[in-house]
Amino acid sequence: MTSVGSRHRGSQDPVDPDGTDRADVADTVARLRARLATVSAKRTASVVPDDQQSVAVVASQQRRREVLPVPQALAGVMPGGGIARGAVTTVDGARSVLVSMIASVTAAGGYVAVVGHPHLSLHAAAEMGADLSRVATVPGPSTPGRTGTPAFDPVEVAAVLLDGLDLVIVGLGGASVAPSRSRAVTARARAKGSALVVTDGRWPGSRATVTARVDDYRHTPFRHLGHGRIAGLSLTVHVSDRGAPGTHTRVDVTRLDGRVQVVAAAAPETPSRTSPLSVAN
Repeated sequence: MTSVGSRHRGSQDPVDPDGTDRADVADTVARLRARLATVSAKRTASVVPDDQQSVAVVASQQRRREVLPVPQALAGVMPGGGIARGAVTTVDGARSVLVSMIASVTAAGGYVAVVGHPHLSLHAAAEMGADLSRVATVPGPSTPGRTGTPAFDPVEVAAVLLDGLDLVIVGLGGASVAPSRSRAVTARARAKGSALVVTDGRWPGSRATVTARVDDYRHTPFRHLGHGRIAGLSLTVHVSDRGAPGTHTRVDVTRLDGRVQVVAAAAPETPSRTSPLSVAN
């Protein structure tokens, strides 16, 4: 796992006490560009689900048609069967879906950046099979400047990262991105063939919206409802595609074959004695 441009106090590059200097942004962006020069050289030519059909098209069309892999249990409700390259997808609700996307993309050989999510559980991603050596994290500070303008701009950082990575995940911290800016960044994602996933805010013109809701938890040892350590959970995942009716599915997050997986929901039954897991919800 690589931490890029972390600006927390006490690191090698501390934030100025007043947190007002816009040079912080320029410095962070310069660091990202330098690292991307290395990452881009190692970036795989294509990360496509194994079951996706190949067709003979020109390179520009091929890039637009590619999708990044997601767990098989979610592929049936995702537009095109995965996370669309060159487009923006909004993900809200239970974090297990977001973590499973990181795991699927990196396990397939892709590179992922996570911007503005200092509390996202990468341990949970590793339990789902993520290759953390292919994950760059940019937590960013939260201290605003005197003028009210943040010293760290997650959208600006994410736009830079689109130049060299397969998937960029950015937390907006409850902000709403202006339509003119969202169009510019979306155009950059399209041009670079990268996928952008946004959370915790409003992004006008996103291609698809994925919302995950926790329905119930399973506990071990099971004696009565709500007793014991969490051994799994069930989610309802709703996906709406721009210009098409929404659809939903129910999935389980559970430990199978030595790792945590997102699988199609099983019929309700008495919880079994399984190992506890790290839940990202």
